[in-house]
Amino acid sequence: MKALVYLGPGKKALEERAMPDIAVPTDAIVKITKTTICGTDLHILKGDVPSCEPGRILGHEGVGVIHKVGPAVTAFKAGDHVLISCISACGKCLHCRKQMYSHCTTGGWILGNRIDGTQAEYVRIPYADNSLYPIPAGTDEEALVMLSDILPTGFECGVLNGKVQPGCSVAIVGAGPIGLAALLTAQFFSPAQIILIDLDGHRLEMAKRFGATAVINSAEPGIADKVMKLTGGRGVDTAIEAVGIPATFELCEQLIAPGGTIANIGVHGTQVALHLEKLWDRNITITTRLVDTVSTPMLLNTVIAGTINPKRLITHHFTLDKIHDAYATFGHAASQQALKVIIDA
Repeated sequence: MKALVYLGPGKKALEERAMPDIAVPTDAIVKITKTTICGTDLHILKGDVPSCEPGRILGHEGVGVIHKVGPAVTAFKAGDHVLISCISACGKCLHCRKQMYSHCTTGGWILGNRIDGTQAEYVRIPYADNSLYPIPAGTDEEALVMLSDILPTGFECGVLNGKVQPGCSVAIVGAGPIGLAALLTAQFFSPAQIILIDLDGHRLEMAKRFGATAVINSAEPGIADKVMKLTGGRGVDTAIEAVGIPATFELCEQLIAPGGTIANIGVHGTQVALHLEKLWDRNITITTRLVDTVSTPMLLNTVIAGTINPKRLITHHFTLDKIHDAYATFGHAASQQALKVIIDA
């Protein structure tokens, strides 16, 4: 089969690999129909994720058709259309029993990280009964690719961890796919203000269409002053960091109101300053999280019902043999006006 392989920082190649097979009875082999690229894949290529070693097939998102199941798999059979979760969960360990599936002692975020991932024609899914979701007939499977990772990540790590509530004010720093996923799902809770901050004017225009009440271009001076003006001098109740660089986290520290919550989503590959000399008496909460995908069934229902339409996040389409072009487009998102790309396997 064809697969995109990580060869070390800054290096990747589309290679011929052997098809995966059942390794333990709880596995399933899925024929990938559609996958995508995540910002985390770019972090891997930068060398920010040392747990991903050279030789690994990248990717942790996608939909497909069950090719084969192990003898212990009871919820799925060959031919079933499935959504692949970015998180693999045994369902039995201490962390899984707390619904912290991302910290499963034998699973978690392993796809495209510690085991081969979804940017290939076939993938082995551990703990298939807990790590796949059935796709109802007639559902737009392209839209569901957004439920593998970015929609639950934006919702759980940003909106839920950020304690978004009706009538509150929210600033989302970063209007990439994850930030826009947080914007879409924050609207479940009817906040009074959702302010999107980004360098990219095109993404800010998209944010307006997706429901932002205000946008601020961070290429211009006085970002914090503009947020304070929009919030009557208070700052925001929730600041969601959706980029993963020191400057954007430190900006969140400047924007947060007394009693507010800074919710970190970004993957940080370097040290970030925590300005306790300014924040020690502000009654703020700082949260971190890796997505657990506990919200996936609920989000799946909202997409099927048409409550939200994550397909709006898709801007480009490629085939697997053009995956290098897909990475070039996604990696130069501003110049290519790219959000999420779909790769047909």
